[in-house]
Amino acid sequence: MSTDTPIPTLADIETAHARIADYVHRTPVYHSELLDRHTGGELHFKCENLQKVGAFKARGASNAVLGLDDAQAAAGVATHSSGNHGAALAMAAGRRGIPAHIVMPENAPSVKKAAVAAYGATIIECESTLVAREEALASVLAETGAHAVPPYDDPRIVAGQGTVALELLQQVAELDLVVVPVGGGGLLAGVALAVKSINPEIEVMAVEPAGADDAFRSFGLGERVEQTAPNTIADGLRASLGVLNFAMIQRYVDTIVTVDDSTIVEAMKLQWSRLKTVTEPSGAVSYAGALEHPERFRGRRAGVVITGGNLDLDNLPW
Repeated sequence: MSTDTPIPTLADIETAHARIADYVHRTPVYHSELLDRHTGGELHFKCENLQKVGAFKARGASNAVLGLDDAQAAAGVATHSSGNHGAALAMAAGRRGIPAHIVMPENAPSVKKAAVAAYGATIIECESTLVAREEALASVLAETGAHAVPPYDDPRIVAGQGTVALELLQQVAELDLVVVPVGGGGLLAGVALAVKSINPEIEVMAVEPAGADDAFRSFGLGERVEQTAPNTIADGLRASLGVLNFAMIQRYVDTIVTVDDSTIVEAMKLQWSRLKTVTEPSGAVSYAGALEHPERFRGRRAGVVITGGNLDLDNLPW
């Protein structure tokens, strides 16, 4: 992604929301007084784990695919993904009746590979490095002529993911804080843009696993740092922060904090048992931020995005 790529606007997010409305769920917001007690705040959970394909990724992928003209769409679409974006793109492509080619790392969770395959996409496996993923995708694009839809560093993806915030701000009044996990940064960039455009007084906080903290380090240094050797159970957050997304995060995000994997597991257990909703490790990271940094939530009304609920039930992290 070029550094001179135009940054999306609130109007782009509103256009995306209208475009995808008939193709994705308006997900519910859950609240639990029991979960509030762990932080002293009032937490409202935006449940994108109940979204189509089990993750917020359905929004950006649908916006990108539905926005293609017929000539662009004719050869299909392609991407690389550890799972959720791949499934979302496969679903969106299937709805439009075009092929989808998904490059996936060999260590991607089997449940996520099965989901991609179930939507009719062609899976191309590669080694578990970003370089290998990008090289494999380049080969697929050369062989098929498909249209590339990046997993996060793309204005169409960012605008689609930003629709999460449009809904959240309509569903919960007078928020003090919105909390979002960060990996590649597409969701964070879109949500932060929407929140700050609608109400600049709302704080936007990102939460990142300590074992994959390139966004945290980039934000602190003021320059983008590449992800090198991520080590976290939150497989959806191991990607390097996108170029476009970092520029937006610098402009619209107030703070980034990190959490340990042990806290992510604790957050998952509490959400499963108290909120009665299944979250994957990446999806539980935002609530883990509240558990590990409760002083930032005490006495405040927060919107907390649960990003996904796709995981291998035969290989839970506890």
